[in-house]
Amino acid sequence: MGLIEALHIYDEHNSLILTHVYTGRPISANHLLPLYLERPAPRPPLIYLPNTNPPTLVFSLNHANLLFIVTSSSEIEPLLVIEFLHRVVDVFEDFLGAPLIAQKIESNYDVVLQLLTEMCDAGIVNITEPNALRDLVEVEGFMGKLLGNLNLPTKPNFGGNFPGSSAPALTPTSLHSGPALPWRRANVRHTSNELYADVIETLKITLAPSGRPISAFANGTIAFTSRVSGVPDIVMTLTGPSGKHNLRSLIELPVFHPCVRLAKWSEQPGILSFIPPDGRFTLAGYEVDLLPAFESGDLNLAAKSLKLPVSLEVNTCLGPTGADFEVRMTINRAFWGANSNLSSSSGRYAGGGGGGGIGRGIGGVGVSHTGTPASPLLQDLTVTVPLPQDVRNLSEIRTSRGDATYNPGDRFLEWTISNKELTGGASIFTMRCSVVGQMTDTGEDENSDPTGFGFGQPAYSYDVESSYQSSAGGKGKNAEKDEKSGDERDAFAKRITAQNKLLMPNSASLSFAIQGWLASGVKVESIVIDPRKSRGLSESMKPYKGVKYLTVSKRGVEIRC
Repeated sequence: MGLIEALHIYDEHNSLILTHVYTGRPISANHLLPLYLERPAPRPPLIYLPNTNPPTLVFSLNHANLLFIVTSSSEIEPLLVIEFLHRVVDVFEDFLGAPLIAQKIESNYDVVLQLLTEMCDAGIVNITEPNALRDLVEVEGFMGKLLGNLNLPTKPNFGGNFPGSSAPALTPTSLHSGPALPWRRANVRHTSNELYADVIETLKITLAPSGRPISAFANGTIAFTSRVSGVPDIVMTLTGPSGKHNLRSLIELPVFHPCVRLAKWSEQPGILSFIPPDGRFTLAGYEVDLLPAFESGDLNLAAKSLKLPVSLEVNTCLGPTGADFEVRMTINRAFWGANSNLSSSSGRYAGGGGGGGIGRGIGGVGVSHTGTPASPLLQDLTVTVPLPQDVRNLSEIRTSRGDATYNPGDRFLEWTISNKELTGGASIFTMRCSVVGQMTDTGEDENSDPTGFGFGQPAYSYDVESSYQSSAGGKGKNAEKDEKSGDERDAFAKRITAQNKLLMPNSASLSFAIQGWLASGVKVESIVIDPRKSRGLSESMKPYKGVKYLTVSKRGVEIRC
């Protein structure tokens, strides 16, 4: 079995922050970094260094401008080490706070070293659950830091009974036995009991120039927040667009937190039975193919099943010389929300308190709020248009609404529609741009076009021989010359049009967020606490329950031109 030998952390300037050696005699951090950086970017998470002594496997993770590197000179499961790196980042953010920066690690060396020692013992991954680590790692509370700065002769040990302390006092029992559930702290107490579920889906959709979808997937994450005293045993039920009977075929590649009972899901897909960790955690993840395979094999039938809040159309090679392109968006009116007051219900949960299931409203039964399944709300709409490298600038940008910005160094055009303009009543938005190509070589002959767009060509040419004083016999010669120049103009116009065609964008992508709507149709039907299996819960305790749905596209909806 392979072992993790060392963990190194570097800051954004590639300066070493921390080195923690678990076992063996690994390669030093100062020798390792140049070998890692000599690999061209983007660097894979696993790199093999055969020329070191001994040959070393290097696992890396970049997070918040910090570089985490783990080394091992023996054969080890790669996914185990990569997952360990992600757990280290999650635990650091849980104890030190997000975002994770170098100063937080440097000012909390005592806590960081305790965490790294507990998470990996002699190179073997050990405890990685934050709730279990809080029972083992001593974190100084706010009052302890305050009294310590006053240089008092003795510093009282408040342990876990003082409100400012973030961890309970260490006892011999907790040191040796550990918690019964590795992901949940013992003796959890809350003044207010709450259960929240956040279902978030990220879209990855590719559309043909005609608008027909080529591929469409939604990657979902169920984030659960539990703040309930005692040890609650929870059952959460999921449903699909046509109920629970086809949920097994709808949800692909499901992954679960260790607290989920897999046997229950295998028997009844859609039923999540678990004892949650205390606080917020990722309960499950899944993938949904938004273009189901129909028995008839009709692609048009599969395309009609895909419902998008925004349709995008890109027209290229417009204008007299084909130097213009137009982007047209059409907004689905169903995603405008119940009203234009965005602040009235932003961030609320669609749920209710005390019942076994999820309520239909917040203020009362049947009340529709913006950003809920009854009235989904589209926000943060942005269109990104990548441009070819030969585009020097955009001479003109005209938008019906919103703001468009273009930086020649970034090589893409960004068009943003504010949330206020989205609720203004218009459903169609357009943007038209004119491209300018690169400057050509100035060493060409005098009659060549220095810009490639006809700016260096004279409007007309004047010939003394073709003046009005010329003889009648010269008129035929002038007519022949005019015909020849007309052919040259046509050839020149075709050449300019062909050059401009190479400057047109090849794709455009959409970014947006929709509150209260999921592309897959997955919903949370109920969240129930089982009183028979739960421990330490009072009979009168009825937690507040809520569910939020959010669909996000970060340049995930792309149309080809």
